[in-house]
Amino acid sequence: MKSKLLTLLVLLAPSSTLWAEALTGEVERQPLNISAITMFLIFVLATLGITYWASKQSKSTSDYYSAGGRITGFQNGVAIAGDFMSAASFLGIAALVFTTGYDGLIYSIGFLVGWPIILFLIAERLRNLGRYTFADVASYRLKQIPIRTLSACGSLVVVAFYLIAQMVGAGKLIELLFGLNYHVAVVLVGVLMVLYVLFGGMLATTWVQITKAILLLFGASFMALMVLKYVNFDIGQLFKQAVDVHAKGDAIMSPGGLVSDPISAISLGLALMFGTAGLPHILMRFFTVGDAKEARKSVFYATGLIGYFYILTFIIGFGAILMVGTNPAFKDASGALIGGANMAAVHLSDAIGGSLFLGFMSAVSFATILAVVSGLALAGASAVSHDLYANVIKKGKVTEKSELRVSKVTVVVLGILAILLGIAFENQNVAFMVALAFTVAASCNFPILILSMYWKNLTTRGATVGGWLGLVSAVVMMILGPTIWVSVLGHEHAIFPYEYPALFSIVIAFASIIVVSKLDNSPAAEEERARFLPQFVRSQTGLGASGAVSH
Repeated sequence: MKSKLLTLLVLLAPSSTLWAEALTGEVERQPLNISAITMFLIFVLATLGITYWASKQSKSTSDYYSAGGRITGFQNGVAIAGDFMSAASFLGIAALVFTTGYDGLIYSIGFLVGWPIILFLIAERLRNLGRYTFADVASYRLKQIPIRTLSACGSLVVVAFYLIAQMVGAGKLIELLFGLNYHVAVVLVGVLMVLYVLFGGMLATTWVQITKAILLLFGASFMALMVLKYVNFDIGQLFKQAVDVHAKGDAIMSPGGLVSDPISAISLGLALMFGTAGLPHILMRFFTVGDAKEARKSVFYATGLIGYFYILTFIIGFGAILMVGTNPAFKDASGALIGGANMAAVHLSDAIGGSLFLGFMSAVSFATILAVVSGLALAGASAVSHDLYANVIKKGKVTEKSELRVSKVTVVVLGILAILLGIAFENQNVAFMVALAFTVAASCNFPILILSMYWKNLTTRGATVGGWLGLVSAVVMMILGPTIWVSVLGHEHAIFPYEYPALFSIVIAFASIIVVSKLDNSPAAEEERARFLPQFVRSQTGLGASGAVSH
């Protein structure tokens, strides 16, 4: 059950660099990989150059938070894809296909269901109503202080758990692939994250994500092409040969039982679908484009690139069955794969292109972490400076300069905190943190965001009560469930029986928001309902939207 859960959590974290060995500390340190380190240093120098250029362009708060709205739809789509196409996706899903076959395809594309929701229901309206964070939208016609406080807390919970998982994953990945010390890797990631965000802001973060996405797409495309060449570009032959050599035989071409019961399956699906639509660092990206049309294009391009990438990982996984699973050079004395199943794609890159290509893919795998943590840090900093400091503490009476200063201080604090937490959690299983991040995003951020845009009866009281209940119930049920109560804390039986609480916490959030809002007959509630029509008109037309331009 524990190994099954860890495998599934890889899929819960399209931007988390989580896999079993990286989370449990069961990694074998490799010899120093000079080619990988050299290529990684080249990438770091190039991205620091981008950061220096971006620092010259970032002159205002708008530039820092949203790149001044100057990013095109295509560029933003590639950057969003870069956020999702992570080391976990590349290594974890390829490993899932390598070990279970067909099931890898089912779960690799499962969370893509969240993107139509973003495309058709959220992206354009988010861009038309907000400026820097999704809290701008949630509080548009409601009271600023309670809604922004809730939204910022929800965002910070998601960012905090993601950052811890990122730092632990980064350290273990580099220890495994590069042969560097774990603490060195954690400090390196933390320092680079601070540099990218502190000096370059959203513009630097965007171009780091774009660069990383292009490199990863190139590497994965080349690997898939070489696998297809190995079987004379005959997909049927690829599957047939994989069945012949795999220990499970025909079973790898059939769906299996990766989720143990229907409730957990539904909860997992809801967490993936609605959690994706509630991630603050993803939602923040829609403010970087000029208008709603470009926001829609962003999602279109991102969905296409992400879908293409996961098809590649499916081919890579089956290629690893043929070219790695049958090669004794990649196995230890006991016959197990060196580094574990999650290194299947890395070994495949070695089999295809030798040590040079192995170094390239290792460097790209680490580069994915830098892109993701930069986005997370910026989302956390904006929640603190824009939502809490500027609008809650100062009640909007703040200068751009002071807001920007608070944001940059927050980035430094987040960087130091991320490094310390990464070191503190070195030998802990932190897989549950990503599951919790998705569940919180689905149970707190998403209900408030979607209802604020589409339901005229939403009130501040309803949103506040329901949002907090969703956040707290998600955390409590996760702690009391098998993932933490049994696997982490060591109790014999879980108090809450299901691995994924999203089904219950989402229902609690929506139900309480609706019931409390309907029962709220205060004068303030009536005013908030009356302001829905002008908000809806702006959300649909973009009239009055921040920085809206015509393309």
